This record gives sequence, C-alpha cells and structure tokens, in this order.
Amino acid sequence: MTEIEWWEYDDAAEMAEAVAGDIQFVIESALDARGAAVIALSGGKTPIPIYDKLSKAKLDWKRVTIVPADERIVPLGDPLSNVTMIGKAFIPKGARVIPVVPQATDDYKAAGRSADALLGDLHWPLDLVLLGVGGDGHTASIFPGPDYDEALNGPRERRALGVMPDPLPPEAPVARVTLSRQAIISAKAVMIAVTGDAKRKVIEDAIGEGAGSPYPIGRVLADAELPVDIHWAA
Repeated sequence: MTEIEWWEYDDAAEMAEAVAGDIQFVIESALDARGAAVIALSGGKTPIPIYDKLSKAKLDWKRVTIVPADERIVPLGDPLSNVTMIGKAFIPKGARVIPVVPQATDDYKAAGRSADALLGDLHWPLDLVLLGVGGDGHTASIFPGPDYDEALNGPRERRALGVMPDPLPPEAPVARVTLSRQAIISAKAVMIAVTGDAKRKVIEDAIGEGAGSPYPIGRVLADAELPVDIHWAA
C-alpha cells in the first residue's frame, strides 16, 4: 500500500512557504548529487504562490530543468498554457523551462509522441513531480476518456502521451499532453498541493479505494513504491 503523509496548514500562504522549502531541498540535493536537477511542476492557480516563493530561493537555477507535469495543446503564451505560467516564474532566474508542446496541433496523439521523445533526452527518473488534483479527481492530465488506460497502464518507458479528456473540462476544453502514471510514480519525490475540504475528501476517498478507485488520483497513487507527501490547506 502506498505510504501517504499529510501536511496541514492554516492557509494557502503557509502551505506555499512550506512546499517551496521542500522543493528547494529536493533541488539542492540533486545539485549536490550530480550537478543538475530535473523537476516537473503542475499548472493551475494553487501552485502560483508556491512558485513565487520558490523563485526567490538562492539556487544555481542554470542547472535546473523544469517541465510541466501536463500541458494543454494551445499556443505558447495562451492563458491556458501551463508552461507559460511556469516559465514566467523561473525563466528570469535562469532555469531551463521546456515547452513539451512547442506549438498547437490538431493531432494530439502526435503531440504526445513528440513530447515523449523530447522528455527522453532528460535525466530519468525525475527528481520531483509536484501534482495538483481537480475536483473530479484528475491529476496532471490523467482523465477518464479514450486514452485513460494508456495513461495509467501504458509501456513503462513511455514518459508522456497525448490525451483527450471525455468529457472535456469546461474551463479548458482542449486536448492535453500529460506525464504517464509510470513517469509520475517513478520520480524520486512526489508531492501533491491542494486546498479546500472538497478536494481533501476526494483524495482521501481515492486513496482508500486504491487501484479500484473511480478517481484518477486513486489509480495513479495505488501501489506507488515511494512515499507521497500531500500538502493541504483549508
């Protein structure tokens, strides 16, 4: 059974400070061990204050590579683009931020293959994956739909794939590229940062249900070999 450790905070600002500190420690450990760090960060609103805090850390950012845990297939600079949001925080610091979807395309499967090839050139396993969780239980862009089983159970060597959520989320009704479950759970550290009672209940239910959970986050975390830290604020 996956080892889960919950960290609770009074508010999102306190959580941001703590999570940024933990990510900084992971990066410093990787830099000390091999002179480089490769991490995956999630989009959305919840991690924005985390990235604001983290970007102020005194790190050798030029040796840090950041990829999005998932990306919407939209043009760079689009408000829906996760890498655009991440890049605004860390490119000015000197970090290498890789757009896994360098241009919009109608062929989401091809976008996934391209991203997988691009990620194959990086150091694996990742030093860290920071995830969020949606109210529907999705994480990264692992959603129910025609590509759900492939995202969960595809070949171990597949790091990323194109997915078409079904139904499409109304706030971002586009195809995606996402890290696969295997890429996520093989990381040296996995953290989740969420806020609100509703998401906490979804995660608790999903963890209890394990591999049989109707929630993607439950399926992703089931039987993960490394401990998973869940950071939660009301």
